[in-house]
Amino acid sequence: MGDKIESKKLADKAGVSTVPGFLGVIKDVAHAKKISGEIGYPVMLKASAGGGGKGMRIARNESEVQEGFERSQSEAKSSFGDDRMFIEKYIEQPRHIEIQVIADRHGNTLYLNERECSIQRRHQKVIEEAPSPFLDEKTRKAMGEQAVALAKAVNYVSAGTVEFIVDTKRNFYFLEMNTRLQVEHPVTELITGLDLVELMIRVACNEKLPLKQSDVKIDGWAIESRVYAEDPYRNFLPSTGRLTRYIAPQETANVRVDTGVYEGGEIGVFYDPMIAKLCSYGKDRKEATAHMRAALDAYYIRGVSHNIPFLASVLGKKKFESGDLSTNFIAEEYPQGFSDKDLPADDPTKLLAVAAVVHNTFARRAANVSGQMAGRARKLPTEWVVAVKDAEGNYSETPVKIESEVEGGTVLVNGREVDVTTGWRPGQPLFTAVVDGRAVTVQVDRKGIGYRLFHAGSQLDLLVYTRREAELARLMPNKPPPDLSKYLLSPMPGLLVSLAVKEGQEVKAGEALAIVEAMKMENVLKAERDATVKKIHQKAGDSLAVDQMILEFG
Repeated sequence: MGDKIESKKLADKAGVSTVPGFLGVIKDVAHAKKISGEIGYPVMLKASAGGGGKGMRIARNESEVQEGFERSQSEAKSSFGDDRMFIEKYIEQPRHIEIQVIADRHGNTLYLNERECSIQRRHQKVIEEAPSPFLDEKTRKAMGEQAVALAKAVNYVSAGTVEFIVDTKRNFYFLEMNTRLQVEHPVTELITGLDLVELMIRVACNEKLPLKQSDVKIDGWAIESRVYAEDPYRNFLPSTGRLTRYIAPQETANVRVDTGVYEGGEIGVFYDPMIAKLCSYGKDRKEATAHMRAALDAYYIRGVSHNIPFLASVLGKKKFESGDLSTNFIAEEYPQGFSDKDLPADDPTKLLAVAAVVHNTFARRAANVSGQMAGRARKLPTEWVVAVKDAEGNYSETPVKIESEVEGGTVLVNGREVDVTTGWRPGQPLFTAVVDGRAVTVQVDRKGIGYRLFHAGSQLDLLVYTRREAELARLMPNKPPPDLSKYLLSPMPGLLVSLAVKEGQEVKAGEALAIVEAMKMENVLKAERDATVKKIHQKAGDSLAVDQMILEFG
């Protein structure tokens, strides 16, 4: 079942609905184009031994088959040592829904309901949930029974997953079978109350399953977010380095963290970029989502870039809230890539009040120390100006006033009252408080003479001035950023697989320049404008650091 070509043949024999396609091995690009034309575009190019989204490409015409086949085959060879490819029809607006099965050696095979895994990027799952907001009981039962039939047809024993593509009319087609425990198994455990690892061990010890199909229930809702070491602001490029700070959210009855990393550990280039599986549970989907949002706010990671802002953004999308999902979700919701504009809207006065309280707490501590040395406490100002930096490096100013002699209390933000109750102390990375009656967690970093706040996926760089300091700051000139348009820089750490150009060569916008491999995924770097290659600084096989110069243009 680990071979996608053979597994589809077996599924077809077992009476399981399968996607139309060519299940033979594709010989070369010409053969791929011929088969794709016969199936009808769009098609999906897949590695027979593939997994984790590697060796997969969608092709909507012959030119995309040409490039997609070569890249997919190269990835498959690199990742699995097997470059066999096959092609099947690509189902438009598909949902990815999978059935968890468990089987013993005594003829008992059960399905443990479904997981919805439609939110994917490059065919790699990002957010999973159980149950699916799309399935009805009739479809759930039909999919479960076909999954069981397939498992029995191959005499399967242990936990496994049968994956399906489901169209808008709830027609479902077999995709593949994973003969192992999957990354997203915790959401099934949370809604069924079953320990899949324990069941696997018992089955391996030749025990009978201690339950029947009628014993499998759905209790509540669970969501899993995959926390990755990648930079969503740079097209999700992998991020490597040392975890200089790592504080996971506190585990409760509603929050579960599965991870294998630790503070001081290294995120390298040779493995999958997953940092953790963050799971939330609630009595319904709305409550599970609320717990996930709070847990993401409390996930403190420094040293590498991570996708928590993107995860927060996905949870805030209207389509997610309504359960209107498909594997095209990310492409449709982020057509220009991810940016700050995609983050969920939040009341800006809340963070400005938090910034004022944070700064006032630091200032109070400094005044007390200074007062001890001088013999009397230094009087603190009550009025401040919070200057927030935008994407262009400009600052917008907001007057604030602290109306309390203790930490927190009432803060006037541009004349509006905000009530902040907190026991936060300087040095604590998480600012936990009740702001206007609602629990809030804000991550706080000192940034030079200013602060960097993280909340709901957004990042706020700011300075807190006295009124006189703000007047003087307005007189300071802004330094323009350096012009890097003449260089091709590596957007990630990785291996330079190949160069497609030579010195002196003219290139057009969109033309491939180089291929960089990181974490087993190949990334094609293309020219952003017409130019001439002046000098090549690296050669194929070289290891690259982030922003290392590959070549420069004349």
